[in-house]
Amino acid sequence: MTLESDPSGLAGDGPPNTVDALVQLSFLIHRIVSAAGAEHDLSVIQIRLLGILRDRQAGMVELGRHLGLDKSSMTGLVGRAEKRGLVERTPSPYDGRAVLVTLTPDGRRLAGRCADGIGRRVNALTDELPAEGRARLTELASSLLARAGRSGPPEQAR
Repeated sequence: MTLESDPSGLAGDGPPNTVDALVQLSFLIHRIVSAAGAEHDLSVIQIRLLGILRDRQAGMVELGRHLGLDKSSMTGLVGRAEKRGLVERTPSPYDGRAVLVTLTPDGRRLAGRCADGIGRRVNALTDELPAEGRARLTELASSLLARAGRSGPPEQAR
C-alpha cells in the first residue's frame, strides 16, 4: 500500500504500538488545527493563543508558559494579534510591571469560529466510533492530559 492511499503511513506494518499511534494521532490533530487556522489566516500558535484566552485573561508569563515561548516570542505573537484587533493588553492591577492579555470582541468571534471548525473536523474523525469508544477515548485523553498537567510534560525518559 502506498503513502497516498494510507495517509497515516502505517498500513502493512501491523497495528501501531502506543507511541506510534499517539504520535500519528497528534500529527493528524495538528493538520486539523492547521487547516482550521489556514481558513482564517492564523498559524497553529495563534489559534492556541486565542484558545487559551477564550475563557480568561492571562499575563504574558502565563501565556508563554502555556505556549512554550520565551518573552520576546510572546511579545511578537501578542503584538501581531493586537495589530489584527484580536487581543488587547491592559495593565495588571496586581503588578505594575505586568500586562494582561484579553480577547477583543473580534478575537472572541474568531476564536469561536476556529473552535467550531476544529470541532467539526475532529467530530468527523470520531463519528464512526461507537458511543462507548468515543467516551473511552475522551476519558483516556483527559487522564493523560491531567497527568501531564500535574507533573508537566515528560521532557525525557526516566
